[in-house]
Amino acid sequence: MARFIDELKRTHRCGELREEMIDQEVVVFGWVHSRRDHGGCIFIDLRDKTGLVQVVFEPSVDQRIFELADAARSQWVLGIAGKVRDRGEMRNDKLDTGAVEIVAAEATVFNRSETPPFEIEDGIETGEDKRLQYRYLDLRRPEVQKTMLARSQMMAITREHFVSEDFVELETPFMLKYTPGGARNFLVPSRLQPGAFYALAESPQLFKQLLMVAGYDKYFQIVRCFRDEDPRIDRQPEFTQIDVEMSFVNEDDIFGTIERLLVAMFKRVLGVDITEHYPGGKLPRMGFEESMRRFGNDKPDLRFGLEHTDLTELVCQHDGGGVPFFAPIADKFKSGEYRFDLPEEIVKALVIPASANFSRADGDKLEKYVRSMGAGGLARAKVGDDGAWTQSPLTKMIDDGLRVAINEAVGAKPGDIICFQSGPTDRVHTIMANLRVHIAKRMGLIPESGSGGEWNLLWIVDPPLFERGENGKGWVAAHHPFTRPHDSCLELLASDPGKVLCHRYDVVLNGFEIGGGSIRLHDPEVQQKVFAAVGLSQEEAEQKFGFLLEALRYGAPPHGGIAIGMDRLSMLLTESETIRDVIPFPKTQRFNDLLTGAPAAVDAEQLLELHVATIKRD
Repeated sequence: MARFIDELKRTHRCGELREEMIDQEVVVFGWVHSRRDHGGCIFIDLRDKTGLVQVVFEPSVDQRIFELADAARSQWVLGIAGKVRDRGEMRNDKLDTGAVEIVAAEATVFNRSETPPFEIEDGIETGEDKRLQYRYLDLRRPEVQKTMLARSQMMAITREHFVSEDFVELETPFMLKYTPGGARNFLVPSRLQPGAFYALAESPQLFKQLLMVAGYDKYFQIVRCFRDEDPRIDRQPEFTQIDVEMSFVNEDDIFGTIERLLVAMFKRVLGVDITEHYPGGKLPRMGFEESMRRFGNDKPDLRFGLEHTDLTELVCQHDGGGVPFFAPIADKFKSGEYRFDLPEEIVKALVIPASANFSRADGDKLEKYVRSMGAGGLARAKVGDDGAWTQSPLTKMIDDGLRVAINEAVGAKPGDIICFQSGPTDRVHTIMANLRVHIAKRMGLIPESGSGGEWNLLWIVDPPLFERGENGKGWVAAHHPFTRPHDSCLELLASDPGKVLCHRYDVVLNGFEIGGGSIRLHDPEVQQKVFAAVGLSQEEAEQKFGFLLEALRYGAPPHGGIAIGMDRLSMLLTESETIRDVIPFPKTQRFNDLLTGAPAAVDAEQLLELHVATIKRD
């Protein structure tokens, strides 16, 4: 071993060797991927992050290293020095290095390995918990390394892009003062300030605005953020985002910056030129209201149809059509209490085409699915050859006039199945949006991960600035209270906040929001009107956001920004199953770290030093 590393430096990575290197002397380091004894010669596939190469050990060359190869086992760490030669008829065209092999002249064992708890290869069926417990071994697998290298490349592209466009990379604090709104924060007790806590930053939002006040026109950062949120497939308690803020800009300027980044990402990571589908790299834009009406959410997957149809007005015109679950909305309309511009309840339909061949049993499974989301059920009807409805209790309830009108509105054809939801607007949108994706997967309209899928990008723009607070009372900022309203909506801040649209935007890829941001408020007078709309007095605003408000009074420029989710974007571009697949050391779906055992209890002495007490829940 003494000669290796000190004298015999690595000349090549395992996956770099090619035909043009035949007869060259090389030194490679790596792990034993596999070992084969062919009676007279031993063959070892040596692997590192670039790939693997076949190494041949011949007893006639050196008996000592032949015995070393004979003893070697999977995952031993070796150093090899030797000559590259042609594999001739034994070439392996499935490998980039398959035309050549190394004839070992010298070798050393850097380290031996115990038998791993699972095979270090692709396509294993080992459960995720076991793989996360031994994540350092899982990270050796070629498909995982490929994903991590793609993520690293994306981060390099990000830095190159923003530096080339004259952005400054600056860091912001992780530990800061808790401010209300947004996601739930993780809290960190202060040992030096008894009873006081830091909040881990859920984003650099306030600080990047301060950097604009400070005169740093263009800021970016690849930053870790922390949110104590409920788990889901594309969420982790700590995550990475590409954070951006710019001064003296409008939405078009910010969109252009991000579009150019995405063009570079797709071209260099995937070899895909998205400008062929989006001329000039300009992504289409869709209004928030249209997205909610057609797809039920603000992150529509446009790779397939299955659009929603809003039937609320039609149902009201027909006085509910004799259908009991339409009646509450129809009654409100009759009494003059219903607002079509700000509907609190709606009726929506979605058509499953006859070509999907959904049976009655399939329909029952769909009903079970929507019930799991809190729906009372899934009303549905199959359309017969004459337009009549079959296989549904609605057949005997609905007036012919409303049935015919609904068939026409949704474009139903014989054999189609119409699915309905009625009730509170947010709930109906959520259920129908998820149902749309669920049906698309069932119909095979969404490509499987790793199949080289279609890419669909767009901007969602012009959402409401406010949404209803808890229990439908009052108004709260839908994003944050520093988002600039449309100038045309300023008069509505006091009279009708629910109709105020704002300069907020999201960029969507294949049904996932990969980034979002806004043009910020820098006008103190408008800022106070926004605070008033959410019931926040000047005194309360100063108490909660005083340091930012004070800064904005010292010559704040017009500014705006965006944050791109690096983890989510990596998941999509590498076509990974979950966000955990693209994070080197992720938490489980329950946010546990199986590798280190976090979170874990600490002893009483540590808690005492931090002036913290814990309580035991039953």
